[in-house]
Amino acid sequence: MAMALFRRTLGDVLRERRSELGLTLREVSGTARVSLGYISEIERGQKEASSELLASLCDALEVPLSEVLRNVADAVAVEEGALAPTPIASRTKPDTVVASAA
Repeated sequence: MAMALFRRTLGDVLRERRSELGLTLREVSGTARVSLGYISEIERGQKEASSELLASLCDALEVPLSEVLRNVADAVAVEEGALAPTPIASRTKPDTVVASAA
């Protein structure tokens, strides 16, 4: 499940960046030298992107790889937070002193 979440989120981040630049899949494909169909599958979360391919896409999209990965990590963290219950211990203030009955 985590891998599918990562793939889907990576695709969303790449598609959003391509849209911000007003680029078509064909334009990114030509610049990155990656097939249009493969980029489309990556954007839809259906294919994994190798590190080399991801670097080519980032170059074509004029965005640092670190920024793409940071955006993906942030989005995944939000989804994980939405899926995982908040532990009770984290809801209390860390400096709260609990009196003992000793």
